[in-house]
Amino acid sequence: MKETGTTMGQKLKIAGWVMLGALAGSLTTVSVQTVARNTLAPMPLEELQQLSTVFGLIKSDYVEPVDEKKLITDAITGMVSSLDPHSTYFDKKSFKEFREGTSGKFVGVGIEITQEDGFVKVVSPIEGSPADRAGLKPNDLITKVDDTAVKGLSLNEAVKRMRGEPATKVILTVFRKDENRTFPVTIIREEIKQQSVRGKLIEPGYAWIRVSQFQERTVDDFVKKVNDLYEQDPKIKGMVLDLRNDPGGLLNAAVAISAAFLPDNVTVVSTNGQTEESKQTLRATARDYMGRMGADPIKKLPAQLKNIPLIVLVNEGSASASEIVAGALQDHKRATIMGGQTFGKGSVQTFRPLSGDTGLKITTSRYYTPSGRSIQAKGIVPDLMVDDTEEGSPFAALRTREADLEKHLASGQGEEVKDPAREKAREEAMKRLEEESRKPVAERRAPEFGSDKDFQLGQALKKLKGQPVLISKTQVERSAEKKEE
Repeated sequence: MKETGTTMGQKLKIAGWVMLGALAGSLTTVSVQTVARNTLAPMPLEELQQLSTVFGLIKSDYVEPVDEKKLITDAITGMVSSLDPHSTYFDKKSFKEFREGTSGKFVGVGIEITQEDGFVKVVSPIEGSPADRAGLKPNDLITKVDDTAVKGLSLNEAVKRMRGEPATKVILTVFRKDENRTFPVTIIREEIKQQSVRGKLIEPGYAWIRVSQFQERTVDDFVKKVNDLYEQDPKIKGMVLDLRNDPGGLLNAAVAISAAFLPDNVTVVSTNGQTEESKQTLRATARDYMGRMGADPIKKLPAQLKNIPLIVLVNEGSASASEIVAGALQDHKRATIMGGQTFGKGSVQTFRPLSGDTGLKITTSRYYTPSGRSIQAKGIVPDLMVDDTEEGSPFAALRTREADLEKHLASGQGEEVKDPAREKAREEAMKRLEEESRKPVAERRAPEFGSDKDFQLGQALKKLKGQPVLISKTQVERSAEKKEE
């Protein structure tokens, strides 16, 4: 696909937001800017008359008076949420909270979330957050926020109840599957400032750098961390870029991180949808990732970074913007991708401003890797499938991906088919989970990313050294799509 109209640099100066949201929740994701679409489609008059009639009947005949504005808001919310899991209507408060999420700071408990069976599911607690300190774990299900049952609430409504003022208390009721118990957790809200980049020398000559989410300050933090690592060891000869459980973030940050490792001006990602503004090609060049004036931070990186042997670690929690980075580095054969098949969030959401600080986040396009692959509902398949532990990845079948979400958008590159073997794998995983729940809690805790017990990181280090890698015993490519003949 070719870029049309203005360059990305110019588009970034035009009002209006585009999101590559990874997981709806306490930290929703990505934004670049685009021109608002000013055309209005013809309206179906008969259906609109029916809507008006229903509205009137509810007003006149319902058992008790109803709030007119709430009726309209609920109708809009229902209409938008019926499209796909990532299209959302924002009222004033939820829009403010959404903007806070992309800045990397907000007041709340500090968890990245999604939905499962009507409950709020913890994808991961933000490192160092109140939720992390309180012991919340990935896959915990939040069933109540204070006295309000979560089932029946939209994800945005649940997020609203978890957000609040600093130093205020919220009680979350948590169901932990692997312990088969429900318990309350009291958390004091505070301003969450997520450190999106961490890194260290694994050993002399080998560096590990982790991006947990793509935010406004991620590129600057990445540049600083890489330069710090090179100051500690100027002779770094291999690097691991860790994108596991990275739910996404700002598109321009993803393009910039890709550009740090790629030759100048090569394609990083392209998008395609109905509008002219949705048809873009973004390249590894400052004009396509600089959303601000000033010096290009990528130019401050060591020149060696363009050629250093590189491993990218991903898993089922790697989504959206992190899939853009992995896909670009894979297509350009710049890195070896290792780990598990990624989430498959390959759609772009545009924020269309409405009246009174409200807005509509609507899916406007799919994104494609440089070779033209749609990642939507498929994900990035690693070059080397590597298990979570030396014993395997017995619970991989239980992890939610884009293809599992109700009303998810198809890839557009073939008819989607269900995999019957997956249901069998889920049953086996549930049995294993029940067995694991009988073990002491300390034995069930997953090793921290970047620790000396991080099995996948250890295998990445072996690959960099040219040593044999232990390929997955349990993971196979999950084919969510079947090509049409």
